[in-house]
Amino acid sequence: MTKIRMTETKKIRDFDLEERTALFGEETVRFCKTIPINPITIPLVSQLVRAATSIGANYCEANDAESKKDFRHKVGLCRKESRECKHFLRMIVAAEVDMRAKAAVLWQEAKELNLIFGKIRRSIK
Repeated sequence: MTKIRMTETKKIRDFDLEERTALFGEETVRFCKTIPINPITIPLVSQLVRAATSIGANYCEANDAESKKDFRHKVGLCRKESRECKHFLRMIVAAEVDMRAKAAVLWQEAKELNLIFGKIRRSIK
């Protein structure tokens, strides 16, 4: 997310995880549109977009879970996808070094989401 957008959404980011994950997906899509397209970046971008946008989708499903076990599983998927985002952001930077600064902001958000979902998952027994 851009610094301006992060400031504007501070309250949302702190309290509305569904909105925060949606914003992360949107920002990732915008970022991916700026990546130079070549045979190496095409599959990386595709994987990153799938992982980033599925975090929010899985969290929506978690909120509609039919049991604690189902909720825990879906939150676990959110955690897994956020970790995957960190990996693909790293690979994109390896392929296109000029994308480092923009990727770093998204990587930090993916890290925070990963930590949040890990904590939620651990707190459900």
